Amino acid sequence: MKLFKTSFVIMAAFVMAIALSGYADAFHSGGVAECGGCHSMHSPAPGGVYLLVGTDQSSACLTCHENAADTGPSSYRISTADASLGAGQAPLQRTPGGDFGWLKKTYTWVVRGNLNTEDGATHGHNIIAVDKNYTADTHNTSAPGGVFPSNQLSCVSCHDPHGKYRRNTAGTISTTGLPIKTSGSYNATGNEPSATEAVGVYRLLAGAGYTKDGVTFNGVPAAKVPSTYNKSEALTQTRVAYGVASTGGHSTWGNWCGTCHSAMHSSGNYVHPVDQNLGSAIKTIYDTYVKTGDMTGSNATAFLSLVPFAPNTNSYSSLAGLSGNAATSAGPSTSDQVTCVSCHRAHASGAEYMLRWNNESTFITVNGAYATDPSNGRGRTAAEWQAAYYDRPATTWATFQRGLCNKCHAKD
Repeated sequence: MKLFKTSFVIMAAFVMAIALSGYADAFHSGGVAECGGCHSMHSPAPGGVYLLVGTDQSSACLTCHENAADTGPSSYRISTADASLGAGQAPLQRTPGGDFGWLKKTYTWVVRGNLNTEDGATHGHNIIAVDKNYTADTHNTSAPGGVFPSNQLSCVSCHDPHGKYRRNTAGTISTTGLPIKTSGSYNATGNEPSATEAVGVYRLLAGAGYTKDGVTFNGVPAAKVPSTYNKSEALTQTRVAYGVASTGGHSTWGNWCGTCHSAMHSSGNYVHPVDQNLGSAIKTIYDTYVKTGDMTGSNATAFLSLVPFAPNTNSYSSLAGLSGNAATSAGPSTSDQVTCVSCHRAHASGAEYMLRWNNESTFITVNGAYATDPSNGRGRTAAEWQAAYYDRPATTWATFQRGLCNKCHAKD
């Protein structure tokens, strides 16, 4: 028994060391994790399902992906605990997908004597995680533009919890075959398949044939990201290289999101293009736009993680080279594409409609500071807005900075 206890302590210390070192794929390793990490044979959560350690699927995920002790961006955390979400407190995590904690931030403000309310539920995907106080969307009974029932939305609606989807040396995606050796999400050495081993797909995303509550995914999109993806962008940006579709089980980002939001991907003058080449005119604007009134930029430094684009490549090695921080700041080519994640975060954001910036007001900054007046501040403190922009100082922008649609359209 003493030997068992000693071994357990050593193992626990090893796991903790990995977690603290920032090795982000130690648990899942690109595929199914150890069963006991999510399920308990003899002491599952009371009233729960599938012998999970949480009452429901998302609660089980958040036993690891939320930590009440967090004081700032931390590795694989995607949710800020309630204790850190008081009045005037912004969620702590800075992952590219966003922090689900924004769903719990409801704001009110008065303009011309009228009370306005921005419900936290409008800030992102309303996953249901009973143990962490996340509830169903109060505004939409089904996915906007689709039929997926809101009262069934969970982490496993978009992610395969058993991580069966894998990428092979030919670039094709399968659910069986060569064993998965590691995550394929990162740009580090070793995150590529070999002749004898596969790697996981980006973020355990659902792929072709994955069916939940009446919708079936037609493929999995490609991307690469640095392993230090959850960090402040006050000094350097985190660049996710979102790839475009290829054959062999892949999907464009637009078609993947369209699994649940199909009506948003119809054609017509009232629907923004997705999965389409930027073209020379938009590329030129993107390259030269720095901020309102400043069109002195160049392609070499044009990339802005608040308005990312999808490089027109199916090559994972190319995507790995593009993902990173300051060294990969180049803007787009004419054939690079706009897609859903160019404007929206995947989980939740500090702006309405899970947008990457505030698109519901005239100004982002007023008199050189993040706006706090009722019309533009929308009930937030300057610190909350700065957190929504991943800690960029207000001096990043013009004295009176307008919305970031202008990064591509320059109508300000």
